[in-house]
Amino acid sequence: MDLRAGRFDGQMSDDAAKFSSSIEFDKRIFDADIKVNRAHTTMLTEEGIIPKEAGEKILAALDKLEDEGIDALNLDPSFEDIHMALEDYITNLIGPEAGFMHTAKSRNDQVCTDIRLTLKDEIENTISNIKDFITTIVNMAKENLDTLFIAYTHLQHAQPNTFAHHLMAYANELRRDCERFMDTYKRVDMSPLGSAALATTGFPINRERTAQLLGFSEVMDNSIDGVSSRDFIAESVFDYAMLSTTLGKIADEIVIWSSYEFRMVECSNAYSSTSSIMPQKKNPDIAELARGKSTIAYGELMTIMTILKGIPHSYNRDLQEITPHLWSAVDNTNDILQIVHGMLATLTINKQRTAELAGANFATATELADVMVREKNMPFRTAHNIVGRVVSDAIEQNLKATDLDDEFINQAAIEVTGKPVDLGDELVKQALDPALNVKARTVKGGPAPSAVKDAIKNMENFLN
Repeated sequence: MDLRAGRFDGQMSDDAAKFSSSIEFDKRIFDADIKVNRAHTTMLTEEGIIPKEAGEKILAALDKLEDEGIDALNLDPSFEDIHMALEDYITNLIGPEAGFMHTAKSRNDQVCTDIRLTLKDEIENTISNIKDFITTIVNMAKENLDTLFIAYTHLQHAQPNTFAHHLMAYANELRRDCERFMDTYKRVDMSPLGSAALATTGFPINRERTAQLLGFSEVMDNSIDGVSSRDFIAESVFDYAMLSTTLGKIADEIVIWSSYEFRMVECSNAYSSTSSIMPQKKNPDIAELARGKSTIAYGELMTIMTILKGIPHSYNRDLQEITPHLWSAVDNTNDILQIVHGMLATLTINKQRTAELAGANFATATELADVMVREKNMPFRTAHNIVGRVVSDAIEQNLKATDLDDEFINQAAIEVTGKPVDLGDELVKQALDPALNVKARTVKGGPAPSAVKDAIKNMENFLN
């Protein structure tokens, strides 16, 4: 039976039907479509808009379909979408009374509602997975409060750090990703059902009731906006793109840190491969793929934004092309999230190497300048110039930070200011010790174990 045979005598050509069909992508919203039809039919029955007996038959048929699953539907491309396939199933089961199900409802508001319902579930799942990842990171940080690490700017040695402090940077980035999803969820959690094609309906429907049955927190105020808005999709995909950025950054650092030149971490064999020709190789293939795949959501976002730009209100068929890009961004990013979580959790830290790097290449020079400011009441810029000369002279003489003493510092100070600093050997030694450098940075947000413990406590409060 052609459910829309009234308008045309002929049928759409096979290639046009296939071109316009969204059946393949609509499989994603099958469960939501049953829920929407069930809620709408329940409301129609309660309000006395359709016969109670017909409503009960429709609801029983929907229950049967839910038990049988999507394979019970005829998913031939001749049906434009899942809604038509579902109505065809109900019609074949109970006859013409199935048509009551579509009273005061259009596919326009139905598909919007389906997408919002499904996306709500996806966002809830992603939020849960992000929180699981943060929990893993927090536990790793607790075990590495004193594990020396080196922080970089411009990928050059900057200052001593701890692995715990670096891990908590990831945790805070992921927390913001999580909070973005939590905020976006509020704009997804709005019911367009009852907007019908675009101008609601003359039937006395109860939109609040269907919203309640479907678990939406509110009803959309404007029916044109209800059927035509897809900004909630663009916003959600932006959130997935930002999460991909965080995950791509983590993957990138794993690639760098695991190289021979850095030797700071080793990837688990479960996330590595070897070369087809060089037997000595251990390649961080999974981290590289995660880094590469983290760009996919960007492309999906740009496609969605481009489709949305320049189409008039209200519903246009262009909007059908948006949802495949939404699910692509969702699935791809969730896959990366799972992989990067597992990869980071199974890293082996080369603590001897990271401690070596924390004290190398004059990474403690900033603290030496700070000591001059604290102990000698010297302007920081003057101290900065003296320490710059200290480093320059030491490099020229092929010396390391551990080779420097009070006399060497005084020589540089005389070159710069004409007089010595006289810090004393013990103070110089303490200033250039990476472990003491880290412990001195107790300011909120700093790498000192005490400060990181506070940060961990704050993160656990968020998780709870």
